[in-house]
Amino acid sequence: MGRSRRTIPEELLLLALDPATGTTAQPQSLDLGLAGAQLVELALAGRIAPDGDRIAVVMARPTGDPTLDSALELLRRRGSPVRAVHWIGGPRLGLRQTYLTHLERCGMVHAVAGQMCGVLPTTRYQATETAISREIRSRLDNAIRTGVPPDPRTAALAALAHAVGLGKHLYPGNEGRSSRSRLRDLIRHDPMGGLVAHAVMDVQNGAAAQPRRAQAAAGGAVRQPAARATANASDTPGQSRHGHVRMARVGAR
Repeated sequence: MGRSRRTIPEELLLLALDPATGTTAQPQSLDLGLAGAQLVELALAGRIAPDGDRIAVVMARPTGDPTLDSALELLRRRGSPVRAVHWIGGPRLGLRQTYLTHLERCGMVHAVAGQMCGVLPTTRYQATETAISREIRSRLDNAIRTGVPPDPRTAALAALAHAVGLGKHLYPGNEGRSSRSRLRDLIRHDPMGGLVAHAVMDVQNGAAAQPRRAQAAAGGAVRQPAARATANASDTPGQSRHGHVRMARVGAR
């Protein structure tokens, strides 16, 4: 994979960076989104493919991107397809910082050291290549405004942006409600992006931790399809009715 093209994890992170504060919006769900974005990027590179609700390695050859190749190798070692929700819900310590460091090394952001309460050291990240961030945002805006089916990369990016709750960050207030709704609707334009985005939302909602026997106890009732559940949800994915994010502790298998 050539490095002339930005990866979806990189673009998702640039979308989440707040230019005013230098912090990332929705940091907890963003970590899940970055793990999901790696899956989408690997699928676009022809290394993995969906197998129902699972992810299967179809080509183990490295892409040339160290972070993606690390994820690909972990998937290969599983030996059998893994459920997307279990992969995304597994431990991904340091993934966001890895990508921030990479973006800084590429000159797309620069780190600004500071202190919290005059004691605790903090680091903020400001975008330096603002034209790149504007181009990424423009692709989403065009897809929302025109209604023309976007290319797979933009569709997957939109799906992940919705899944991690960036809608209110990108299109705030009542005036942004229709844009947030159309952002959510773009999830249907890329099957892999849709699968991964729904898995991200399922992990946030704790669905990955629900044992399958709960369905049997309910007389074989099937959980509401993810697409319909998303359509009926509020603007912010991964929240309970009281608005609190519920993170699942999920063990990969």
